[in-house]
Amino acid sequence: MPLHRTAAAGPALAASAAIGPYFAWEAWSAGAGWHPFTDLLTASVAAQRVAVARSTLVSAFGLTEEDVPVRVVASVYFMGVAARLLSPPLGAAVAGGALPLATRANLWWRPVPAGPMPVAYGVVPALPTADLSPAEVASALVAGPLAETVTPLLELFRTAFLLSPQVLWGNVASALAGAVGVLADTMPRHAARAGEVLDHALTLAPLAGAGTVVRPDPEQARRFLVRSNCCLYYRIPGGGTCGDCVLTPEADRQRHWSSLLQ
Repeated sequence: MPLHRTAAAGPALAASAAIGPYFAWEAWSAGAGWHPFTDLLTASVAAQRVAVARSTLVSAFGLTEEDVPVRVVASVYFMGVAARLLSPPLGAAVAGGALPLATRANLWWRPVPAGPMPVAYGVVPALPTADLSPAEVASALVAGPLAETVTPLLELFRTAFLLSPQVLWGNVASALAGAVGVLADTMPRHAARAGEVLDHALTLAPLAGAGTVVRPDPEQARRFLVRSNCCLYYRIPGGGTCGDCVLTPEADRQRHWSSLLQ
């Protein structure tokens, strides 16, 4: 794969930002309250962010702290951060024609009580993707952004919160599949290529086995994920299961897919 060819990431990330808030990274600027991404890889910061997320859930749903296990919040919070780390590179690669090759050293984040975590980027090269096959894009995404930022964060959450790696990699697969779904729904002209990238990504380690990609209607490019496990959100009172959860009844899953394919 021609990883030596690079382009500027800015234009591709601008194209990604048009898809939605989870697909947007901001250009870094001094004095805007940014923290180095590497701060997120420390146990104390992770514990603080999970505590904030837990407090937000307790207040939003009128629950007690005992109702909201820390491990469950950690799992769900990690999935949200994974989505913020993977959605912009995916969107840039598919809709913008270049995959940003961000590293832990040139990304920043800003704390917020709820919603998508703001992420900023510095000087980031990008791999041109217009001439790459979906399999090559998937390989570059997994070997690049996923390995560089998501994997170390996953290892921290695995050890700090005693979470199963199967659950955490399922969360990553869910975050990636969710991003592909939003991209397909927002920009249907890119649905087929995004779906094929997902097809290949879920065959690669460490995502292989995390779930199965399903295309319910062969006439439509839209894909969905059926996870091999659960993010644990159902353990929060009223939480229920997600559309891609292994615990979701098949009839409910089919109704969910049908509603999005109409």
